[in-house]
Amino acid sequence: QVQLVESGGGLVQPGGSLRLSCAASGFTFSQYYMSWVRQPPGKGLEWVSSINSLGSTTYYSESAKSRFTISRDNAKNTLYLQIESSKPEDTALYYCVRRFYNSDNGKNEYDYWGQGTQVTVSG
Repeated sequence: QVQLVESGGGLVQPGGSLRLSCAASGFTFSQYYMSWVRQPPGKGLEWVSSINSLGSTTYYSESAKSRFTISRDNAKNTLYLQIESSKPEDTALYYCVRRFYNSDNGKNEYDYWGQGTQVTVSG
């Protein structure tokens, strides 16, 4: 079965760095776009970043594009998110998500989610 397991979250001081990882299994990782989605406390889900199946093209939200770096290692079936110069507003539960293209409605959708890893920026 498909499994996405995030790790690397924790408490970091403002301005600090953190690298999140997502170990994927149960599917051919190299054939899928992958994304990071976060949920700040008391708020809704927010898309952060996506990466194509080869890792050659990346996409970022406005809030992430200057400080976050998404990457992947298809040989290790692992997705990463590097967070630099962290801010208190980066505090959230970060989810690793598999993306697929729904040809019935022409939309990109998310079909599998990890359990999330908590990032808290405080200090």
